[in-house]
Amino acid sequence: MTQRARIAIRGAVQGVGFRPFIYRLATELNLAGWVSNSPQGVFVEVEGGKNQLDDFLIRIGKEKPPRSSIQSLECSFLNPVGFGRFEIRESRSSSRITALVLPDIATCADCQREIFDSTDRRYLYPFTNCTNCGPRFTIIESLPYDRANTTMKKFVKCGECKVEYENPSDRRFHAQPNGCPNCGPHLELWDESGKLLSARQRAVLEAAEALCAGRIVAVKGLGGFHLVVDARDDHAVLRLREKKRREEKPFALLYPSLQAIKGDCEVSSLEERLLLSPESPIVLLRRKGALNGIASSVAPRNPNLGVMLPYTPLHHILMRELGFPVVATSGNLSDEPICTDEVEALERLRGIADLFLVHDRPIARPVDDSVVRIVMGRELVLRRARGYAPLPVCLKEEAPPLLAVGGHLKNTIAMTAGHNVFISQHIGDLETEKAFEAFQKIIRSFQRLYGVRPDQVVCDMHPDYLSTNYAKGQGENFVAVQHHHAHVASCMAENELEGQILGVAWDGSGYGTDGTLWGGEFLLTDGPTFKRVASFRRFRLPGGSQAIKEPRRTALGLLYEIFGEGAFEQENLPPLDSFTASEKSLLRQMLKKGVSAPLTSSVGRLFDAVASIVGLRQCVYFEGQAAMELEFAIRDEKSDESYPLGLTDHGGIILVDWEPMVLAVLDDMRRSVPVSIVSAKFHNTLAKVIVDIARRVSEERVVLTGGCFQNRYLTERAIKRLQADGARPYWHQRVPPNDGGIALGQVFAVAQAMRRNALAENSKGLVREAELGGLSCA
Repeated sequence: MTQRARIAIRGAVQGVGFRPFIYRLATELNLAGWVSNSPQGVFVEVEGGKNQLDDFLIRIGKEKPPRSSIQSLECSFLNPVGFGRFEIRESRSSSRITALVLPDIATCADCQREIFDSTDRRYLYPFTNCTNCGPRFTIIESLPYDRANTTMKKFVKCGECKVEYENPSDRRFHAQPNGCPNCGPHLELWDESGKLLSARQRAVLEAAEALCAGRIVAVKGLGGFHLVVDARDDHAVLRLREKKRREEKPFALLYPSLQAIKGDCEVSSLEERLLLSPESPIVLLRRKGALNGIASSVAPRNPNLGVMLPYTPLHHILMRELGFPVVATSGNLSDEPICTDEVEALERLRGIADLFLVHDRPIARPVDDSVVRIVMGRELVLRRARGYAPLPVCLKEEAPPLLAVGGHLKNTIAMTAGHNVFISQHIGDLETEKAFEAFQKIIRSFQRLYGVRPDQVVCDMHPDYLSTNYAKGQGENFVAVQHHHAHVASCMAENELEGQILGVAWDGSGYGTDGTLWGGEFLLTDGPTFKRVASFRRFRLPGGSQAIKEPRRTALGLLYEIFGEGAFEQENLPPLDSFTASEKSLLRQMLKKGVSAPLTSSVGRLFDAVASIVGLRQCVYFEGQAAMELEFAIRDEKSDESYPLGLTDHGGIILVDWEPMVLAVLDDMRRSVPVSIVSAKFHNTLAKVIVDIARRVSEERVVLTGGCFQNRYLTERAIKRLQADGARPYWHQRVPPNDGGIALGQVFAVAQAMRRNALAENSKGLVREAELGGLSCA
């Protein structure tokens, strides 16, 4: 099957033979398309089979011209347009230069060689960089990108660094963060009171000694602090969990080498490319049967590990000294933003970290590590931050100045400038005052960076989201977009889809136009408007938000919808057995009276309920834990079996009735069918219903979006079933399917609506959901 890959390559890629290299590589692989220079880098569009395109991408990094350097390589797979041959096109120019702020880039091979060359003046210097690598987004305070507008402005270049900076033939020509041991930033090691213990290389050595002794070290990196411990030391990892208040959520691991990762994990060629890429994200890999000493508390009951390689000189130096993997988790308490300042870190991380490895280069803005996994042979970004943000998504049509403030969980913001939608780094859940302060600070930072004064602020329809209240506080020019509409619009924008499509938006919850909690939606949409054509049957969540933390409550709400009062009489069911008699009495009253028991159509909650019923998880310690464990339970099960589901017309909407499936799950449990088979059948059922609804509404193009499609088994099974049925599925790539992609969808929906004059007359104070299919304006 022919696909089109759109590739944007930024870095030292002009004037170094890059376009002829791309031409030769494409023609050798029998690919059609074009390559062109632009003020922002080299752009390529190429068509061919998926295996050819994968080879093309991998070989770009491995075989690039010797004088070239890739700072970022973005690839999206799109529908083919039918190129006849490959050609080098005229360079693109524009009368209006769009300011692109590059993300932070992993240490290049040349700089790595220097820091480990004992004869080089930057030997073991932890802030070595050049034009081809190093900090960007985390040091820029304003544009243009000159040293005076970065956090490096206080460091005066020495004579040798000044010569490098001013020499056009040097790879440090106009490298704004350039410095050396004589004139650049330096390290210090502090105790928990801020007392100086050591400096420079001695600080690294003593930090390494502390890690070997099982101590917790807070390390200031590019975009904030990491909390670091020896990943082999179960006691140290458990101590970090207790102090950070992170009971069971998996920790990310920093490995010293690719070879060490391959000792513990299965690594495909595409996953290897990601690990070694300039973006250098955390990559989710399937762990091998036996780990080389990794503590079980790193990722309890999880068949995957989130791993990354060193991406700064400091990481390279520290990891060479250690020679073993370490936990490297965000330097914060749970639900708080990452610490970026050493004085702030002393206050907020006191009682967690034993020592602080700090430096004196200020961080302009917090940026976490990105998280990526391979799904259906291409990358799927789950958390978009370092290495990816704030690179834009390009719209076909120019958009008016808009600010989108995203949702409540996994928040990001987005801002338009011409054709570009600049998406912020991952901000996180807006659960605390500090998180909301970080959210507002990033908005101000984006407005200052890009010089945009938005005509309108776009938000979610949920009246209680802090982001929604922020938008309403900006005056009358705000627009609300329904949550699942924004999910679908986000995937449409990323895949350059126009016209009508069927959007499948499944997640934990989102505020519906009827005031109930949606989460299992099928929307026919053309971008600015939508029609809800199908949805899952609703059930109650006893205790509301408490049911999200206790899947057993969700399971009870599901069973009550089927059996009524008889739900409490079911025997040998894990969720019921986990409650005390007094708890059951209270829950019975909630469900009977419908008090503190909101209705939901959420597929995410359906996952929770089934995980509870089969005995996997009654209470969770982090979002999505029950659903993840239900996916993991499949293991290597190859069953294609599925459960029955009901499809009925309900007031013009197809109602997906899960009752036959739940009854069949209960029957399987009574017959002691293995949980691996039950889970596989459950996932297969969900994949099958997507095909069934697509047939019912006669829509060939199907978008898969929402947090449920972080589930690799569900996503791949749905894609394969749709393709086998002759449909054309689309899913996310560079923008997360979870709420981290909401802001892009909000922008796309409103920009499309404004383009069609859907908001003409700007009727102030009127909610016009009926007209706009989920958009409301003030």
